[in-house]
Amino acid sequence: MNTELVEGVAKIKYWQSMALQDAEAMMTWLSAIGFVEHATYREGGIVAHAEWLWPAGGGLMFGQVREDGALKGTGGSSAYLIDEDPDALFDKAVAAGATVVRPMVDQDYGGRGGTVADPEGNTWSFGNYQPS
Repeated sequence: MNTELVEGVAKIKYWQSMALQDAEAMMTWLSAIGFVEHATYREGGIVAHAEWLWPAGGGLMFGQVREDGALKGTGGSSAYLIDEDPDALFDKAVAAGATVVRPMVDQDYGGRGGTVADPEGNTWSFGNYQPS
């Protein structure tokens, strides 16, 4: 386990959250693009709650849709991940099953970016533009 990531979890003050149809499959996709598992809790054979970290900072909480309606509304989330090599990250996402929404391009405002849809339909933009 990366202790640097674990020690930094308490400092993360913004978490993206998602409800998923197949959380186990999504964990494979998240791992392929570079997220790191921090905690995963299962109930009744499904992922009830998971916390995964983006190594450069930030986190994602998610769980699988449940019959009790506690988690619902899949496929409508969006996220922007900043990386020094967004083209490589974009390629990893597509290789792991994402669909290209907008190919990687140089942006007029600076930086480079592109967007994919993960296997659940959530959109992920990858870029190297860091807002100041």
